[in-house]
Amino acid sequence: MPKPAITTFFPFLSWFKDYGVSILKMDFVAGVTVALVLIPQSMAYAQLAGLPAYYGLYASFLPPLVAALFGSSHRLATGPVAVVSMMTAASLEPLAIAGSEAYIAYAVLLAFIVGLFQFLLGVLRLGIVVNLLSHPVVSGFTNAAALIIASSQLPKLFGVHVDKAEHYFETIWRVMEAAFAFIHWPTFFMGLLALVVMVGLKKWNPRLPYVLVAVVITTTLSWLTGFEKNRHVTIDDIKVPGFPALIQDMNSNLDNILQTTSVRTMITQNAADRAEPDVEKKLCSSCHPSRDVNLEELKKGTRVKSAEHIPLEKVLELHLMAGVLDQYLAEEKERGVALRKKLRSMQLVSVQVSDGSLHYALKESVPPEKWAEKNIWRIRVGNRPLDPEHILLVGGGEVVGMVPRGLPELAMPTFDLAVVAKLIVPAIIISILGFMEAISIAKAIAARTGGRLDPNQELIGQGLANMVGSFGRSYPVSGSFSRSAVNFQAGAQTGMSSVFTSLAVVVALLFCTPLLYHLPQSVLAAIIIMAVVGLLNVHDIKHAYMVKKSDGIISVITFVATLFFAPHLDKGILLGVALTIGVFFYRKMKPVIAELSLWEDGHFRNAQRFRLKQCKHIAVIRFDGPLFFANISYLEDEVLKIVASMPELKIIHFKCNGINDIDASGESALALLVDRLRSAGYDVYFSGLKEHIIDTMRRTGLLMKIGEDHIFPTLASAIEIIWHLAHDVSEEDTCPLKKVLVDR
Repeated sequence: MPKPAITTFFPFLSWFKDYGVSILKMDFVAGVTVALVLIPQSMAYAQLAGLPAYYGLYASFLPPLVAALFGSSHRLATGPVAVVSMMTAASLEPLAIAGSEAYIAYAVLLAFIVGLFQFLLGVLRLGIVVNLLSHPVVSGFTNAAALIIASSQLPKLFGVHVDKAEHYFETIWRVMEAAFAFIHWPTFFMGLLALVVMVGLKKWNPRLPYVLVAVVITTTLSWLTGFEKNRHVTIDDIKVPGFPALIQDMNSNLDNILQTTSVRTMITQNAADRAEPDVEKKLCSSCHPSRDVNLEELKKGTRVKSAEHIPLEKVLELHLMAGVLDQYLAEEKERGVALRKKLRSMQLVSVQVSDGSLHYALKESVPPEKWAEKNIWRIRVGNRPLDPEHILLVGGGEVVGMVPRGLPELAMPTFDLAVVAKLIVPAIIISILGFMEAISIAKAIAARTGGRLDPNQELIGQGLANMVGSFGRSYPVSGSFSRSAVNFQAGAQTGMSSVFTSLAVVVALLFCTPLLYHLPQSVLAAIIIMAVVGLLNVHDIKHAYMVKKSDGIISVITFVATLFFAPHLDKGILLGVALTIGVFFYRKMKPVIAELSLWEDGHFRNAQRFRLKQCKHIAVIRFDGPLFFANISYLEDEVLKIVASMPELKIIHFKCNGINDIDASGESALALLVDRLRSAGYDVYFSGLKEHIIDTMRRTGLLMKIGEDHIFPTLASAIEIIWHLAHDVSEEDTCPLKKVLVDR
């Protein structure tokens, strides 16, 4: 029975058929239960995406509500998820510094682009495009992503800071070096406690909000013990030889990188503007008194007014400048890493002077009896210049800190066409990957409940969730495996449970944000590690290999490539897609071509596979696959090899049950092959042709050329006729097409 038109546009109206108080209570309990898991999880995932923790709450405000209202699944829980968060960070880190205003704006813009792509796929009924990501590719990528995500939380778990390297394994090596030398044990034990609580409660009773319990316990401990110990000092308070010069050097380094990057961008823009070279055009003297476009002019912000004003030789000069600046930038960045490492390695202790004030010196330079406090202080160093009058010393663990109270301001994302162009490919990958995660759990739940699921409607729901969410400062979201399972186990009956989840997040944003201040960062790291452990599934890779070796190899290559290219995760998944498509076309270009003989079950089987003898006079050839431009030459070559190997051959019969399509090249080549075989003295027959293939052959005249009396519905009916034609004069005592003969 077709759905009413109004429920097609507003799927949520179907919830209220036979809706009563009992169902409302079940949805309310399920929605609040999911919210108790979602609130701490979303904050952890936001930091995984390179955003302030409270942006996870923003991403949990509108998206769950919208996805439920316009999706087709009644129990899918939408919001921040680990893999999409990691992909967001990988997409944005080349464009801006994590956590900066530009980075946040790009994350919001990315959410809109992801949502728009998903929405268009759903409206155009193109949900089938998700099949571009095959199961082996997703398995390999997901396993690699789980390892990357878990290991990315090690700095927070150990309480150390390092600069990210170009390759992910180099970053992890830096983390391990820093942890070995400067691990902050209270931070580590706080994260370990959270893991123990979550694992223990989950095993004891999975229905309990184990994430929330871990958060409450550790946040309370953090508050009671004064886990966070921060203070601001001036440069004069730190009595370390060469420290002022070191600060000045680091600030100068950051300024050099910023200025050089700005100049590099100008050079690239000016060189790109000269798209159509024309040596007749001259440099306009009114714009530039000199023909030289030099670096000093660009540093001052001078910009060529028109692409027409740059001669070809200047374009080459600009490209040369860009190469020099790239080398300079690489050297400055490497120097910056060394400077920050030196500052982070300083372990300071406080010393009281005669006037009662404190100054700070290196731990190794002050005897323990002269320490004014037991604390070891570290300098907080990021990717921004240090203010000599406002240097932050950290003497304890890191906490979430101040979370702004109130709902995010609703506003349209900021569109920058240059940035949009760079986000298109990552947005497409995130769209497909996120939707595959959402639809997988939605299908699993629908199978258990007997519910109906419309993938295209789900795409619309997920797309609208991301687009509408971007107006509320959300970054890309998707359906969550863990929270959907919680939603289902808690007894959710309709999408109203997700409405209650969103309302619970609103209450948290309005009234509960001060309670989150003392939440340790290492606990957020533990939450992420706990969540992604479930993504590790080596069995899927082994299963893919058992089904087809090439699938297993593709899965392993995707896994290794994703790890190798990290943090550029898109390269790993794109390589997997390319391999899948390549293997697909290779299989189509070289389909299975088998020679058949009679087997014990009365059917005709692959003679080589079952080690059967073959008839000397009749070659029965089975072709499995479409007959199209890419494989017709292969078919012709294989048939001619068979013909050449059978000197007493008289008849060639094609068993065509496996041919499900034919194109113009295939039809034309088949006609030529029939002519060639007949001119060589062989008769040609066909059986098992599908009706639409016969219709095509009839329209082109190929059927008339072959002869309708040479076309049979089944191989058995064909053998009954053609066997006598081939054996009217034969010395073959027993024919393998009439009796099973095994080739010993």
